[in-house]
Amino acid sequence: MLYFAGALTGAFIMALVLIVCVFIIGYVAIAFEHTLKINKAASALVTGVLCWTIYITQSPVTETASEELLHHTGDIASILFFLLGAMAIVELIDLHSGFDIITQKIKTTSKPRLLITISILTFLLSALLDNLTTAIVMVSVCSRLLNEKEDRLWFAGMIVIAANAGGAWSPLGDVTTTMLWIGGQVTALNIIKQLILPSLVVCLVPCLIIAYRFRGQHISPATITPCTDVERKDGNIMLFAGIGFLLFVPVFKTLTHLPPFMGMLLALGVMWLITAFLHRDKDAAYAERFTVARALQRVDTPSILFFMGILLAVSALQSFGALKGLATVLSNCLKNDYLIGIALGLLSAVVDNVPLVAASQGMYDLATYPTDHPFWEFLALTTGAGGSALIIGTAAGVAVMGMEDISFSWYLKKIGGLALLGFAAGILVFLAQQWVF
Repeated sequence: MLYFAGALTGAFIMALVLIVCVFIIGYVAIAFEHTLKINKAASALVTGVLCWTIYITQSPVTETASEELLHHTGDIASILFFLLGAMAIVELIDLHSGFDIITQKIKTTSKPRLLITISILTFLLSALLDNLTTAIVMVSVCSRLLNEKEDRLWFAGMIVIAANAGGAWSPLGDVTTTMLWIGGQVTALNIIKQLILPSLVVCLVPCLIIAYRFRGQHISPATITPCTDVERKDGNIMLFAGIGFLLFVPVFKTLTHLPPFMGMLLALGVMWLITAFLHRDKDAAYAERFTVARALQRVDTPSILFFMGILLAVSALQSFGALKGLATVLSNCLKNDYLIGIALGLLSAVVDNVPLVAASQGMYDLATYPTDHPFWEFLALTTGAGGSALIIGTAAGVAVMGMEDISFSWYLKKIGGLALLGFAAGILVFLAQQWVF
């Protein structure tokens, strides 16, 4: 791996400038997807491959660079398998009209009340599941409740903010918080105690602003698909089994210490068995409508490829040493724990927060910042919530972007500023807590 601490040769500097330029051009192409009429997945894949091509061509040892690529690909694949499994389970529930049970329980037709209800549910569920899975589930629920495309976009944007805020305060809710927990930088009880209120504020500030925008507006009651008693029973089974297995994933990880995608694949496999059991005696043509194969056909594959391209590009910057170098520069220039945390949080909206936190864990040891030091808690808050400023800043945002076909520019114009307001409000609450207690 290359670091800025080494000799900055002319070739190295040129390669660094080139890889950053390619990364920026790729992000611009993604941002103007609809203007250019080029699918964001294509731009992301080209960007990711070109970044790695630049890195490997200037690497003194090609074999080492190839091993790094395979290592990063393994990490990326684990996220993609997790995403694929979660999406397939959600589609299975939807095929069986399982979400109708939830929509029937939500009686309000007031848009502001519905938005607040969905946001709070997302915030709480994200802490129990994770922000990615929760975002997928809640967007699926909203698609059953809302008929207008514009309404679904606003609700989806709020779900991204609420899911990321909810994941920040729980050791199970966001990958970066989990990393800090496993690394010994934070303890589970303390991170919950210190971040639950700031995270809630991160969620509530944009939620209340959007709710005010919707004041006086109502939605049409959700249309429930007519079904027989058998179909209703199957829907109930699939809903509770699906949600139950999604909740089981973090438990499985805790018990076995296997990566989360293994628990998700196990959950999908068991759901497959349940589906086969439910429809084993039914007409083959009818049962085919509810198979896992049909659910997988409905999964948004381009979005998964888009996610892969983005993560490949970010991992190339990480291997190049650009992210670690950037973290070092921030530390040397800002010389303040909270300013560093804010900068890393804002940066996590552009590049993935996982390598940023990993770089921070390598830069700051436990001797300088012991377990449960405010710096680690603040870092969990900012890198967890800061990614909401851009739709491609987090896995939850990328998944929602594909599910509701949200454009980069629409999210930036309508939701990004609100996300930053919530981000700033959460920081102020955290600092106030530190000052008072």
